Amino acid sequence: MTEPKAHAHSFNVAGVTVNIGSMRQAISAVIGDARRGCGFCLFTLNLDHCAKLGADAQFQEAYRCARYVTADGFPIVLLGRLNGAPVKRTTGADLLVPLCAQAARHGLPVFLLGPSKDVVARAGARLAECAPNLLIVGSYTPGRNFDPKSVDADLAAERIRQSGARLCFVALGAPRQEIFSARCLTQMPGTGFVCVGAAFDFLAGTQTRAPQFLRNNGLEWLWRLWSNPRRLAARYLQCAAVFPRLAVETITQTIFARTGRT
Repeated sequence: MTEPKAHAHSFNVAGVTVNIGSMRQAISAVIGDARRGCGFCLFTLNLDHCAKLGADAQFQEAYRCARYVTADGFPIVLLGRLNGAPVKRTTGADLLVPLCAQAARHGLPVFLLGPSKDVVARAGARLAECAPNLLIVGSYTPGRNFDPKSVDADLAAERIRQSGARLCFVALGAPRQEIFSARCLTQMPGTGFVCVGAAFDFLAGTQTRAPQFLRNNGLEWLWRLWSNPRRLAARYLQCAAVFPRLAVETITQTIFARTGRT
């Protein structure tokens, strides 16, 4: 199992240590490890993950394997700032293009694992436009009901291993993408796995991302809820229910830390 790196201003949410404070830090860590041939997982923690972590032992185990965790979503950023960490929101969707640009610059081969052949093909074409000379050495699209511990997952892992990719971008949705990535880490110690959620869909144009103004002001969730209320209403209700508990835990940790108590 890969131990998470400890950084200044790291903080804990729902038993997970968020140890990447900004986009710049994430890109530096990912590209640095990829150039050295060091395997890792990078996950982007949000409230939906926090709600799922409490009831999913495999998801918890996957997060324990993550070397890097960013704050994905304004609530996680707020919890970090309550803890005294000057963290900035860093999502998988925001990381994908700049990471590919740096991968192209340093000659690092990448692999794309996504939700459908059409989405992956269109996203790959857009990445080639955004990051000239990007070396995409393979792609794979498991079925809709992908099980990260299935025969299909075995095939996906073998494709990634044979490709020689230094970076694999996994866009299968939580918790499947995280569980799969953590499983692969033991098999491919020289490959970095970056979970990017809906990033391929945004690039392919099959989903429309919130305008920059809403993203900058912590309202991207409202755009997504308006775009797909039937699918997301129950999820966001669960997220709203879990946030007060996380806030109390964070404030308590901060008070104890400042008073020297444990």
